[in-house]
Amino acid sequence: MSSQEEILSDGRFSCIARDPRFWEMPEKERKVKIDKRFRAMFHDKKFKLRYTVDKRGRPVNYTSTENLRRFYALSESDSDLSGSDSKERAVKKKKKKKAKAKGEAGS
Repeated sequence: MSSQEEILSDGRFSCIARDPRFWEMPEKERKVKIDKRFRAMFHDKKFKLRYTVDKRGRPVNYTSTENLRRFYALSESDSDLSGSDSKERAVKKKKKKKAKAKGEAGS
Protein backbone atom coordinates (compact mmCIF):
# COMPACT_ATOMS: atom_id res chain seq x y z
CA MET A 1 0.00 0.00 0.00
CA SER A 2 1.30 3.49 -0.80
CA SER A 3 2.46 5.82 1.89
CA GLN A 4 0.49 8.93 2.83
CA GLU A 5 3.05 11.27 1.22
CA GLU A 6 2.80 9.46 -2.11
CA ILE A 7 -0.96 9.74 -2.09
CA LEU A 8 -0.91 13.44 -1.27
CA SER A 9 1.77 14.15 -3.88
CA ASP A 10 -0.43 12.63 -6.58
CA GLY A 11 -2.17 15.41 -8.48
CA ARG A 12 -5.54 13.70 -8.33
CA PHE A 13 -5.58 13.69 -4.53
CA SER A 14 -3.58 16.80 -3.65
CA CYS A 15 -6.71 18.80 -2.87
CA ILE A 16 -7.52 16.44 0.03
CA ALA A 17 -4.66 17.80 2.14
CA ARG A 18 -5.94 21.35 1.84
CA ASP A 19 -9.68 20.70 2.05
CA PRO A 20 -11.03 21.09 5.62
CA ARG A 21 -13.80 18.58 4.93
CA PHE A 22 -11.22 15.81 5.08
CA TRP A 23 -9.31 17.00 8.15
CA GLU A 24 -9.63 14.94 11.31
CA MET A 25 -11.77 16.57 13.95
CA PRO A 26 -9.81 17.74 17.02
CA GLU A 27 -10.43 15.93 20.29
CA LYS A 28 -11.69 19.12 21.97
CA GLU A 29 -14.40 19.62 19.37
CA ARG A 30 -15.27 15.94 19.02
CA LYS A 31 -17.17 15.73 22.29
CA VAL A 32 -20.32 17.69 23.04
CA LYS A 33 -19.95 19.93 26.09
CA ILE A 34 -22.65 19.57 28.71
CA ASP A 35 -23.14 21.49 31.93
CA LYS A 36 -23.49 20.34 35.52
CA ARG A 37 -27.22 19.69 35.23
CA PHE A 38 -26.53 16.56 33.19
CA ARG A 39 -23.45 15.19 34.98
CA ALA A 40 -25.59 12.64 36.83
CA MET A 41 -25.89 10.62 33.64
CA PHE A 42 -22.26 9.54 34.01
CA HIS A 43 -22.83 7.74 37.33
CA ASP A 44 -26.60 7.23 37.65
CA LYS A 45 -27.83 3.65 37.37
CA LYS A 46 -30.76 4.73 35.20
CA PHE A 47 -28.37 5.56 32.37
CA LYS A 48 -26.26 2.42 32.64
CA LEU A 49 -27.29 -0.40 30.34
CA ARG A 50 -25.24 -3.53 29.81
CA TYR A 51 -25.42 -4.90 26.28
CA THR A 52 -24.40 -8.41 25.30
CA VAL A 53 -24.84 -8.03 21.53
CA ASP A 54 -24.88 -5.07 19.18
CA LYS A 55 -27.60 -4.33 16.64
CA ARG A 56 -26.11 -6.84 14.21
CA GLY A 57 -25.89 -9.68 16.74
CA ARG A 58 -22.15 -9.48 17.39
CA PRO A 59 -21.05 -9.86 21.02
CA VAL A 60 -19.95 -6.66 22.77
CA ASN A 61 -18.30 -6.03 26.10
CA TYR A 62 -19.15 -2.47 27.08
CA THR A 63 -21.90 -0.45 28.74
CA SER A 64 -23.88 2.56 27.61
CA THR A 65 -22.02 4.68 30.19
CA GLU A 66 -18.80 4.16 28.24
CA ASN A 67 -20.53 5.50 25.13
CA LEU A 68 -21.70 8.54 27.07
CA ARG A 69 -18.13 9.25 28.19
CA ARG A 70 -16.95 8.86 24.61
CA PHE A 71 -19.38 11.38 23.13
CA TYR A 72 -19.99 13.85 25.97
CA ALA A 73 -17.70 15.93 28.16
CA LEU A 74 -18.46 18.24 31.05
CA SER A 75 -17.84 21.88 30.30
CA GLU A 76 -14.56 23.27 31.65
CA SER A 77 -16.12 25.15 34.56
CA ASP A 78 -18.07 22.05 35.60
CA SER A 79 -15.27 19.52 35.18
CA ASP A 80 -13.54 20.94 38.25
CA LEU A 81 -16.74 20.41 40.21
CA SER A 82 -17.08 16.82 39.03
CA GLY A 83 -13.49 16.06 40.05
CA SER A 84 -14.09 17.36 43.56
CA ASP A 85 -17.42 15.51 43.72
CA SER A 86 -15.77 12.21 42.86
CA LYS A 87 -13.16 12.79 45.58
CA GLU A 88 -15.92 13.57 48.07
CA ARG A 89 -17.78 10.39 47.11
CA ALA A 90 -14.63 8.32 47.62
CA VAL A 91 -14.12 9.84 51.08
CA LYS A 92 -17.77 9.16 52.00
CA LYS A 93 -17.49 5.54 50.87
CA LYS A 94 -14.37 5.06 52.99
CA LYS A 95 -16.14 6.55 56.00
CA LYS A 96 -19.12 4.22 55.48
CA LYS A 97 -16.86 1.18 55.26
CA LYS A 98 -15.03 2.19 58.44
CA ALA A 99 -18.33 2.75 60.24
CA LYS A 100 -19.61 -0.67 59.16
CA ALA A 101 -16.38 -2.32 60.24
CA LYS A 102 -16.57 -0.66 63.67
CA GLY A 103 -20.23 -1.67 64.01
CA GLU A 104 -19.44 -5.30 63.22
CA ALA A 105 -16.44 -5.35 65.56
CA GLY A 106 -18.54 -3.95 68.43
CA SER A 107 -21.25 -6.62 67.99
